[in-house]
Amino acid sequence: MVFSLGRRRKAAAVSTCPYTSASPSDGPGGPSAAPAPRVTDRAEAEDFLRQFHREQPGGDVERRVREALAEIGRTGTYTHTPAELSFGAQIAWRNAARCIGRLYWRSLVVRDLRHVTTADGIAAQCFEHLRLAGNGGRIRPVISVFAPDRPGRPAPRIVNDQLVRYAGHRTSEGRWTGDPRGASSTDRALGLGWKRDEEPFQVLPLMVEERPGARPKWYEVPDGCLLEVPLRHPDHAWFADLGLRWYAVPAISDMTLEIGGVRYPAAPFNGWYMGTEIGARNLADAERYDLLPVVADRLGLDRSSERTLWRDRALVELNVAVLHSFHEAGVTMADHHTESERFLRHIARESSHGRPTPADWSWIVPPVSGSATPVFHRYYDPVDTSLRPAFLARGQ
Repeated sequence: MVFSLGRRRKAAAVSTCPYTSASPSDGPGGPSAAPAPRVTDRAEAEDFLRQFHREQPGGDVERRVREALAEIGRTGTYTHTPAELSFGAQIAWRNAARCIGRLYWRSLVVRDLRHVTTADGIAAQCFEHLRLAGNGGRIRPVISVFAPDRPGRPAPRIVNDQLVRYAGHRTSEGRWTGDPRGASSTDRALGLGWKRDEEPFQVLPLMVEERPGARPKWYEVPDGCLLEVPLRHPDHAWFADLGLRWYAVPAISDMTLEIGGVRYPAAPFNGWYMGTEIGARNLADAERYDLLPVVADRLGLDRSSERTLWRDRALVELNVAVLHSFHEAGVTMADHHTESERFLRHIARESSHGRPTPADWSWIVPPVSGSATPVFHRYYDPVDTSLRPAFLARGQ
């Protein structure tokens, strides 16, 4: 994803029957663990506020720092202004070493929803997030920031790792149907009373905990908020018969946004997809939809030896289909060559402002034709895990 921070997504399935495989799940675990909310670190608060005033000239920084430190003294934390919240969320994206799409960090739409604290309200606003971000196909980077943790008062959490994710479960024959990446969330939803079917692209319900460890409430994703793209190939009519599709808005929902020592555990955010994430990972990985053998057979490729490079040839055609389908549907998607060029523009722009651009090479280099992209042939600033504001893995 352009704005991708989480785990490398692996994709579920095809063997004797489409969309099934014996691959294990690497989905999220059970009930979310939440460390007790801590008192906000005064130095972190001051560092952030000085950075805000440095990059956003105007206002009395000394007065603002005194106000915030006094509030921490009284309550254990402090409240960001709407401008500080927006700036902090955008800088968290700018600091994301695993994201290739940071050229657009200033365009992030920040929805201040700190007043929304009920599961019903959070679910409704998450679905509105999907509608706004989907934008009729012209995908917009959006983050919806809900209430922060406060000392002694942990905030609500979203259980799902993405607002949209396909279900996956093991059949009685020991194979997978659907997406193994969603298996743990599928089990969690089933335990709450949700019903699954055998459809390979069944969307999981959204699950929200009003407090960590509480029984989540679940909500079906409304059709009007869900944008999916059927996958077809420009040269092979049979590709449509595979019945493949993918959702358009990749909204990560299980990471904590930390700004100036304040943690927002429910802050779903999205960019738009880079084609390889779907075509080279979600649909191709053996631990996900495992479609390379199926595509290779339909192409008539020789799979008797790895030396025929049948995997590589099938992988390219699968990625062609993904890019073609999103383009034909009018849905924003980046290709890995263009996005690589844009990332180097981002590095140059940041350098002109005297700022380094930390980057994780293994995430920045695309999973297809890596050496054919300019991001492959260079070194990057070391990843600084203490850099803030930041998006953190839950429990970190």
